Amino acid sequence: MPNIGPVELLIVAILLAVILVIVIGVVMAARKGNQVPMPMPTPMPTPQGLHELVTGLVRTGRKIEAIKELRRHTGLSLRDAKMTVDGVAMGHDLWSHPAMTRFKPAQPTALPHPGAAGPDLATRVRELKAAGRAEQAVYLVRGETGMGEREAELFVESLSASQP
Repeated sequence: MPNIGPVELLIVAILLAVILVIVIGVVMAARKGNQVPMPMPTPMPTPQGLHELVTGLVRTGRKIEAIKELRRHTGLSLRDAKMTVDGVAMGHDLWSHPAMTRFKPAQPTALPHPGAAGPDLATRVRELKAAGRAEQAVYLVRGETGMGEREAELFVESLSASQP
């Protein structure tokens, strides 16, 4: 009987490793084929339906779910969806975020907007400032005017709570 040396043992070990890799690959491919298919993405609801869904979730304090639903129906990035939902939480219209322009309804719809028939920007800023929410007031000014951060801070600081 011939002696088996280190070279022959190395060749046998390599062959066993190759066979093992092939078997593992076949098993993984078989498992992959047996997986349950991903559900099809749900169609986007009407613009008003999406607005009601997102604002309803925000009003009930479920911002994370609102972000998930917005991403699921629009395909927005996490960053854009979060910024949009944060804007809705501050009282902005869902369609006011630049990322939502491609989903904006073609014709204006009667969507409720807190600032549409209510107080002007300065009044809302004064109310936020009086409530100790100056940072949110700055975000509100930036979102509605397009000002830079420093400009918005100066605007908020210039308004006093006693002015009409």
